[in-house]
Amino acid sequence: MTNAPLSIDLAPRFSHVTTWVFDLDNTLYPPSARLFDQIEVRMTAYVMNALGVDRAEADRLRSLYWREHGTTLAGLMRLHGVDPGPYLTEVHEIDMSHLERDDRLAAGIRALPGRKIVYTNGCAPYAERVIAARGLDGLFDAVYGVEHANFQPKPDREAFDIVFGLDGLDPARAAMFEDDIRNLAAPHEMGLRTVHVAEAPSPAPHVHHHTDDLGGFLTRLI
Repeated sequence: MTNAPLSIDLAPRFSHVTTWVFDLDNTLYPPSARLFDQIEVRMTAYVMNALGVDRAEADRLRSLYWREHGTTLAGLMRLHGVDPGPYLTEVHEIDMSHLERDDRLAAGIRALPGRKIVYTNGCAPYAERVIAARGLDGLFDAVYGVEHANFQPKPDREAFDIVFGLDGLDPARAAMFEDDIRNLAAPHEMGLRTVHVAEAPSPAPHVHHHTDDLGGFLTRLI
């Protein structure tokens, strides 16, 4: 894995890329925005109501299903037959008023040659709201949510096969930016160049690069 020191010329390593795939949460906005704090509260409340359990048990199941199934929703669907539509609407009704525009990130995305897409385990309408709040609207050719993957979540290989098939991208000519290191394993296997976006690097054979500054990283690719 390359931690992208400034001495390294990154552009040649991405010169083959014609499709740029971006995760949403904690990737296109910083973890300090803490949107997931709000989402997790709503997830826990939904689990309490759907399964008739108390808050402590709902919190436990929310975390357990995320670890074992990729998302809390996937566990709820597979083990309890929960309808994904109402769940996705409810858990993503959060306040985004504190999200700030990021003009440097916008400029970096805009300058990338080729097709740019967002692929999130959240739903596409939520993603569109985040994109707008960050001043990134109009920069992406497509936005894919978990609904486009038939509710199969990342990191499942099937989810990537479905979404990338819908988009028509060539994995050998694509790159993916993602904060959850688990979600880079399948893209790496498929041939994408992988970039882990996180405060601290987590060395793994399926990660080509790490950055804690996505906007800065992108400016080095052109």
